[in-house]
Parts: sequence; structure tokens; C-alpha cells
Amino acid sequence: MDNVELNIALVQTPLIWESPKENRAKFSKKFKELPQNTDLVILPEMFITGFTMTPDNVDREEGQKTIDWMLKEAKTYDTAIMGSIPFYDNGDFYNRLFFVEANGTVSQYDKRHTFTLAGEDKVYTSGTERLIMGYKGFRVYPLICYDLRFPVWARNNDDYDVLVYVANWPKPRILAWDTLLKARAIENMSYCVGVNRCGFDNAGYEYSGHSAVYDCLGEQIVFAETETILYATLNKNHVSKTRGKLKFLQDRDGFTLKS
Repeated sequence: MDNVELNIALVQTPLIWESPKENRAKFSKKFKELPQNTDLVILPEMFITGFTMTPDNVDREEGQKTIDWMLKEAKTYDTAIMGSIPFYDNGDFYNRLFFVEANGTVSQYDKRHTFTLAGEDKVYTSGTERLIMGYKGFRVYPLICYDLRFPVWARNNDDYDVLVYVANWPKPRILAWDTLLKARAIENMSYCVGVNRCGFDNAGYEYSGHSAVYDCLGEQIVFAETETILYATLNKNHVSKTRGKLKFLQDRDGFTLKS
């Protein structure tokens, strides 16, 4: 059944370095705080390890264990859960986002733009396909961290209502995060959701959160810097009415993206 509203929860928290079991336990505890009407829970990028460039330090079976855990938690709380993890598949590692629904449906997206500044391109294989999911009447387009800097990959061809970024975005460049999230909402006339971590990682990088939700006019709905769970209600009528009045998407330039 299609919904007019989608209730989302953004989990902003420090991550325990390369410790999937401890991180899963941390999130399981946080899930107990969720309101019963939560439709979608969004976790940060690489939520079981932190932004590691040494995924071989973690047992490769932890990927499937995490999917199984997401399925169990989604069913328990009758919600969908999304976030990315380091995932080993057919000889390669991917920074892979999973969208897991309470009914057992699992969808996936591999990060398109690997972060060359940290050498992510040398460790993880880039994805080539977009993923736009229909969920409770909303079309959701998930992306990962560095993807935020590339507007062509996020371009709305009038095929999504909610753009989501999960991230480990460091404090020194947080102004870019804030600015680009708002810009993506405005230029694509969609909700734009950004979920970042906070705290420090083992490489000494600090993360200041700034998880946020912007509406299709760029208005900030929620925002936080410290460890918390942020809640927001997205309204599909707001998107359709705004697009009906301001037909900016109809004036977009046409082009084809090549790999």
C-alpha cells in the first residue's frame, strides 16, 4: 500500500573500528529506541567497520552475517534498514549499500565514486549501476559519501522522490557536505537525506555529524552534530505539489551518461 508520508530515522553515532559484532550490537541497542511507526532506518557508510582501507582485517563472512542481522532487525521492528558495508564478492571488495525490507527483500548499490584521496579506488571496485527503489509509495535513490560531489550521478530524471547519502565525511570538509546536500535537494527537486557518523576513527580523523534532511526547496527539516537519532516525516504531496507548481525538472538539459 502506498503511503503519503514516510517516517525515517537517521542514526548518527561513532563507529567501532573494524569490529562488525560490536557495531551490530550498538545499533541493535539503538533500534530499541525507534518509534513503532518508523518506516526506514538509515545507517552511516561502512557502519560495521568505519571507513577502512584494510577490509581483509575483517572476516569476509561478516558481510553475510550483517545482511542476516539486517533482515532480522527489519522484521523485528517492521521497518526497512539501509547502510553500506565492506563486502567481498567474487574476488573483489565493494563499498556496498544494502536496502533491507521487513518482508525479506534485499536490494544493493555499489559506490560509484570511490574516494581516490584515501586510496579507496585501489581497494574497492566501483559500481556502475544506479538503484532506485519503490518503497511504500516513495521512489528512493541511495548514494554513498563521495558520490555527493558528482551531481550528474545524482541527476533526477523525474524518477525519484528521495535522495539519500550515507557517509563517513570528515570534519575539515564538513562545509562542503552541508552545502552540497542542500544543493542536491534544490537542483533535483527532491528530499535529500544525509547520514554521517561522528567521533574519531583509528586513523585519527574526526567526524562531526551534520546529518540532515532537506526538502525539495532546500529547507532544512532536521540537523544534528552530536550522537543521536534524528527523525523526519517526508510527505509525497509536498514533492508533487511543488513540482507541479515549479516545473524546473521539465527544463533540464538532456544528455546520456557513459561509464
